[in-house]
Amino acid sequence: MYALVDANSFYASAEKVFDPAIRQRPVVVLTNNDGCICALCEHAKQLGVKKFGPYYKVKKLLAQHNAVIRSSNYELYDYLSNKMMQVVGQYAPDQHVYSIDECFLFFDSWRPAESWRVYAERIQSDVWQQLRLPVGVGLGATPTLAKVASFAGKKLGDKSGIAVLDTPEACRHVLLQMDVQDVWGVGKRIAARLREQGIINAWQLAQFDPKALRKQFSVELERTVRELNGTVCIKWDEERAKKQQIYSTRAFGQPVTSEQFLRESLCWHAEKVAEKLRRQQSKAWLLTLFTHANPFADTEQYHKAIQHRFAQPTNDTRALVQAASNASHALYKANIKLHKCGVGAIEIIETAHEQSDMFAELAHNPKLMQCMDAINSRYGSQTIGAAAKGIHPEWGMKREHLSPQYTTNWRHLPKVVC
Repeated sequence: MYALVDANSFYASAEKVFDPAIRQRPVVVLTNNDGCICALCEHAKQLGVKKFGPYYKVKKLLAQHNAVIRSSNYELYDYLSNKMMQVVGQYAPDQHVYSIDECFLFFDSWRPAESWRVYAERIQSDVWQQLRLPVGVGLGATPTLAKVASFAGKKLGDKSGIAVLDTPEACRHVLLQMDVQDVWGVGKRIAARLREQGIINAWQLAQFDPKALRKQFSVELERTVRELNGTVCIKWDEERAKKQQIYSTRAFGQPVTSEQFLRESLCWHAEKVAEKLRRQQSKAWLLTLFTHANPFADTEQYHKAIQHRFAQPTNDTRALVQAASNASHALYKANIKLHKCGVGAIEIIETAHEQSDMFAELAHNPKLMQCMDAINSRYGSQTIGAAAKGIHPEWGMKREHLSPQYTTNWRHLPKVVC
């Protein structure tokens, strides 16, 4: 048996954990630079607000209903995600963290002394008691059926967030009520093609010949159909494949017209790329660096990218920051309102497979980088880094509605008045 434990509207729910006063109010969380809505609680959904829509279009509506607006507080979300996974992981011998707000549990042939539903209620209750995060729990014979159960727990029946698909009858009952596009792994385009063949709901998909679907679509869709019929096809990789490209990009909080600000931002992104390279024990041969104006604005359009190749592959922050600093002059253009910039490592090798050049002068210092990573890991990201990225950047991400960082900043510790 598999279980999918999924936090409800995770970003919005996380904002309510340390602020009980807003738990009964509509809460909306915005994307980077406060542009669009990336998460909203059930109270906000009832107002008709849509996810991923522009914030400015519903700003007046939200104000009329006394809604709480929050900028994305990634430090808080990461902390609560890790705590949630720790609590949930105690309920099964095998856990697979699928995303920041959901994980799979695998029980193999083990069964609880009570029913599966009672066991799911225990998980749900424990997470709420310890973290004040609402979660749903869906159980099924395969990961895909666990996803189906998660859908059923939120959308069908009593909407308690809990559903157990442990019999063929229970599976059929839910699949008949589930649109084919709601099945895990079936996207919008595939769903449209399936509807052309008369496959409207998930039950019809489950009854289709999986080999025929493989010929028409892909092996992934074949596996989905087999999983809907109780055959486990998805296996968790013990170690995730290393990324072949690593990027760090972000839009500026406000338009940038200064070469200095562009240089600082590029150096900031280069430092991030170096950290990610070291985290997966890789090095980069080639960097790509770019900047561009806002393509949707009426101002003059501009886009430019350049590449930098290292004499030897490296993951040393100093080397990447130096390359970014040198590139800023070539990327900058006067009187252009720059909207975004980024740095990407696009030619990556594993450190273990590196072939060193015995005549090359090695500029990187692994021990220094290890020390730097250890300090940032212990005392928080950005505790120590390259001075070239600036100290108080004016180009930084716009987060006007940021909530306190209760778990990572001493000055933001919750205060109890009694």
